Amino acid sequence: MFSLSGTAQQTRKLVWSDEFNYKGLPDPKKWGYDSGGNGWGNNELQYYTYQQQKNARVENGHLIIEAHKENLGKNTYTSARLVTKRKGDWTYGKLEIRAKIPDGLGTWPAIWMLASTKPLKWPDDGEIDIMEHVGYDQGVLHGTIHTKKYNHMIGTQKAGIITVKDISQAFHTYQLEWDAETIKIGMDNNYYFTYKNEHSDQTAWPFDQPFHLLLNLAVGGNWGGAKGVDEKVFPKRMEIDWVRIYQ
Repeated sequence: MFSLSGTAQQTRKLVWSDEFNYKGLPDPKKWGYDSGGNGWGNNELQYYTYQQQKNARVENGHLIIEAHKENLGKNTYTSARLVTKRKGDWTYGKLEIRAKIPDGLGTWPAIWMLASTKPLKWPDDGEIDIMEHVGYDQGVLHGTIHTKKYNHMIGTQKAGIITVKDISQAFHTYQLEWDAETIKIGMDNNYYFTYKNEHSDQTAWPFDQPFHLLLNLAVGGNWGGAKGVDEKVFPKRMEIDWVRIYQ
């Protein structure tokens, strides 16, 4: 585990990465799974599977996270949610994830971070959304933070939004720069959202502790399914070219 504050760009070093230059299941030394089909607090439709190559695999130099229309238990879709918790946890740094995200009504891909506390208390422990996209609002990219003081449940979340016309046709680099004073979220070096430490208390800035990375493709849910789900578009995939963390 590493911890640095306010490190200048030119002094950062690569401390964790996956270039996906192998085949098969994601590297178990770097990736774990959140699995289950309980709706994940958002009434999502998918069951996140564990070590199922249909839903999460490495091929042709890319990590593939793929959602399928199929029944598993009470769920009508399957997908995957990969996490670096206990395998990659960081306080501050620069994260870059090069990815191509799916289109399609009902898709809800995300690249994000949660605190590595046990147990996690959301939203008190914080959330950083580096990339979120919902299929009914094609091309609109969201970067968001959630804390006890600022979160969507009480309508106070802090967020930035940009439009990216080829977001589902091309790979883009999704970025987070995070230190003791500032969180900046961007794409392809366009930092469109900045959140500053207001130096009040933990309700506004819980971002002084280790966080881990999550990559997932949800189906439906309160936001992703707000205008329905087109089951005919599946399977749909999110492709990740590489993940790199600098400190």
